[in-house]
Amino acid sequence: MQQLLSITLFAGFGILFVIGGLVGGWFLRPNMPNREKKAIYECGEPTIGTSWVQFDLRFYIVALFYLVFDVEVALTYPWAAVFRQFPVQALIVGLPFLAIIIIGFAYEWYSGSLDWVRSAVNTSIRGTGHVDMKSLARRDPEVLEESAANPASLVDA
Repeated sequence: MQQLLSITLFAGFGILFVIGGLVGGWFLRPNMPNREKKAIYECGEPTIGTSWVQFDLRFYIVALFYLVFDVEVALTYPWAAVFRQFPVQALIVGLPFLAIIIIGFAYEWYSGSLDWVRSAVNTSIRGTGHVDMKSLARRDPEVLEESAANPASLVDA
């Protein structure tokens, strides 16, 4: 009970210290807004054109893959550390985890998500009777424009 009280008091004083600093700074600092302070600052240079730039989605995909495999390494390290002490139990626990990660990696590789530059060559889908517009647009964005003008050109009748 004594430990819980001391931890609660420590946390309470810590929170009060942070809130007190924020409130004290809010009261003590000068508040003089002007046009120059509200202007957009971009490396000291005035902006040319619009500041909005379309960011490539592939950067997000690479970041997600990094996070997934970084977490995998972080979870695999302790498993490898205890592998000598408990080899059978470590295999029972670790192999399904590694299998799921390897299957996921193989799927991403097979689906083409790891390809940075995608092929601009349009593969033939004639005779299937089915058009997957997302996969076509991924390979060749102009296909969407062509299909709007002539939908029958995509499917072999």
